Amino acid sequence: MRSFREATAPERAGPQGSAGEVFRAFLKLGLTSFGGPIAHLGYFRDELVTRCKWIDEAGYADLVALCQFLPGPASSQVGFALGLLRGGPLGAAAAWAAFTLPSALLLVLFAFGASAFDGPIGAGLLHGLKIVAVAVVAQAVWGMARTLAPDRGRASIALAAVLIVVFAAGSVGQIVAIVVGGLAGLWLCRGGAAPTTGHLTFAVSRTVGAAALGLFFLLLFLLPVLSTAAGSQGLALFDAFYRAGSLVFAGGHVVLPLLEAEVVRPGWVGEDAFLAGYGAAQAVPGPLFTFGTYLGVVMVPEPNGLAGAAIGLIAIFLPGFLLLIGTLPFWDAFRTRPLA
Repeated sequence: MRSFREATAPERAGPQGSAGEVFRAFLKLGLTSFGGPIAHLGYFRDELVTRCKWIDEAGYADLVALCQFLPGPASSQVGFALGLLRGGPLGAAAAWAAFTLPSALLLVLFAFGASAFDGPIGAGLLHGLKIVAVAVVAQAVWGMARTLAPDRGRASIALAAVLIVVFAAGSVGQIVAIVVGGLAGLWLCRGGAAPTTGHLTFAVSRTVGAAALGLFFLLLFLLPVLSTAAGSQGLALFDAFYRAGSLVFAGGHVVLPLLEAEVVRPGWVGEDAFLAGYGAAQAVPGPLFTFGTYLGVVMVPEPNGLAGAAIGLIAIFLPGFLLLIGTLPFWDAFRTRPLA
């Protein structure tokens, strides 16, 4: 286990909490976090930054920016990193399990015939949850804006980023906003913002980080070859979900066209079943990536059922977590530099 610990900086302390504490905190969030990844980040901020004080505002903002930049489910990646920060590797696993399992189990039940959100009552409930999520997002944005954009230069960058993502929707707009924001920050904020001085103690060594990055690319390129050569439907299913999770930025609804291309076009899942599952995924709390469990259950070719749900759940989350683990040990050193 020593190789999974970051011990290069003597001033760094180890994780300050336990996996049990992390699990309880994220189980509450997994049961109550409606509204998609942006709303989830607002819930995380209220619970873990403002109330529990696991991390300060600047560190949380840096972590959110990193996870928005990486492919994968952004809110789940932030949760995974917060669990790693608080409880080490077991804390990271506990954060993911607790935040993910409520929605995954509900979608498995729905796939087996539990259609509790059909009809006008379900539609009204879903609409009410969306309104609550809008309020949570607005409160989180306002709170973070006061802390992170206190002067004219940083407020201008924030406003420009908003305009870019509004008028250039999708992952392209997000990437452009990040690049423009970084370049503008070099120009407008070089003399006005002090470099980050506090370390975030992630229990990941650079060796483990490099291995995680290598495994990410190895699976991305090797899985299609292996599934074709072996003629294995299980490997083909894992490859489909892994590829979808590898190519989506910011998570949430952006993953839907990728999943549709992977499972509907080959005929594994009917279009009606796909749309019904999408509606159910919007009605439950937690990450939308758990839609993979529903799709795994309703697959026409085996493995399906519970085995398909497990494959879909693990494969769609795995690439984002491998990228995050691979980035964290290098990112902490980068974020403390003046130009960062």
